Amino acid sequence: LGPLVPKQTLLWQDPVPAVSHDLVGEAEIASLKSQIRASGLTVSQLVSTAWAAASSFRGSDKRGGANGGRIRLQPQVGWEVNDPDGDLRKVIRTLEEIQESFNSAAPGNIKVSFADLVVLGGCAAIEKAAKAAGHNITVPFTPGRTDASQEQTDVESFAVPEPKADGFRNYLGKGNPLPAEYMLLDKANLLTL
Repeated sequence: LGPLVPKQTLLWQDPVPAVSHDLVGEAEIASLKSQIRASGLTVSQLVSTAWAAASSFRGSDKRGGANGGRIRLQPQVGWEVNDPDGDLRKVIRTLEEIQESFNSAAPGNIKVSFADLVVLGGCAAIEKAAKAAGHNITVPFTPGRTDASQEQTDVESFAVPEPKADGFRNYLGKGNPLPAEYMLLDKANLLTL
C-alpha cells in the first residue's frame, strides 16, 4: 500500500505494545515453569487456557493469537467457548499473581508478560503430562509477547472472530446450522494447519 498505510496506530489493528524490557532467559524460564507447576493449576486448565489464547488466531486476516494476552480481556474472557464460568478466570488470576511476583523480584529490567506466561503454562503442562506418561521432553519456548490493555482492544471488533465451533475442544455452539466436521475443517483452515 506504500504511502496509503496510516502512520498512526488504529484500534482496529489490534495493537500490542513493543517490548520495553529485557526478556526472560533459560534460568528464568525454568523458574517460572516450576512456579506454574507448583501453583495448583492442572494440566488440563493450563493447556485449555493456552489453546484458548493461541487458537483465537486467524490466518485469513492475521488477527487474534496469544500475543497481547487478550484472553484476560473483554470480550475474549467472556466467550462461551472459553468456559468463562469454569476454570478460565482461576487460571488468569493465578498466572497474574505469578507474573506480579516474578516481575517485582526479577533483577534488572527482566520482565515476563502475561501473554508469555499463558504460552509458558501450556508448555509446562505438556511437559508434565509427558513426564507422567514416562517421557522427559522440553517444549521449546520463545519469549517476546506483550500485553495489550483493554483500551487497546476494540471490544465490538474483537467480538466478530468469536468461535462458533472448535472441534479441537469438542465445542459446538448452540444453533449452529453447519455439521461439526465442517466447522472443524474451517477452524483448521483459519489456524493455517
